[in-house]
Amino acid sequence: MIEKKTRAVIWDLDGTLIDSADYHWEAWQEVMAAENFTISYEEYVADFGKRNDEILRGRLGEHLTDDYIARVSLAKEEAYRALVRTRGLELLPGAARWLARLQQDGWMQALGTSAPRGNIDAVFDALDIARFFNAVMSADQVERGKPFPDVFLAAARKLEVAPSDCIVVEDAPAGIEAARRAGMIALAVRSTHPDLTGDYTVESLDLLPEVFFDQMFTAL
Repeated sequence: MIEKKTRAVIWDLDGTLIDSADYHWEAWQEVMAAENFTISYEEYVADFGKRNDEILRGRLGEHLTDDYIARVSLAKEEAYRALVRTRGLELLPGAARWLARLQQDGWMQALGTSAPRGNIDAVFDALDIARFFNAVMSADQVERGKPFPDVFLAAARKLEVAPSDCIVVEDAPAGIEAARRAGMIALAVRSTHPDLTGDYTVESLDLLPEVFFDQMFTAL
């Protein structure tokens, strides 16, 4: 049984903390073209928050082998990481302030993302934000990706914080659904999906009131 030590914020990465959509789109186009497939931008956006195996099987068919999934996924992520290294990244508005503010105020923070560990490391190298996280959990460390709650529940266990004491910050429908299934409060940030809704919804992190996280549990 998890001891309730404190409350925690579990952050999604792509589209929530960083603006990486163009890099992922460029990488997917490059890799899919090499495989003689095409993907529309609308399909790409609809798959935000999912793991590569779920994206590929959902778009190309359940018949794909694990070896094929692994090869194409690696090629896509290597293309993405090359873009991060050569072009750099920026945190989305408000992200740096809230990461620092929550750490200063004694909150536990974790990363719960569908990105593989190599992508996380590339982002940490580019932005120097690893120091803000007490735990890091990627979807390749759990059995099922979002919208299943596995990655968020694993992050909470690593923090030793009960799911009911966790706030998930997400930009994608799959992530919001995963947070709800985990029994966590879901804050939806409309950075990529303008119609996204959660237990709370905000257009951008820099628009959150100063007392937002402190009041979140008492307002429900």
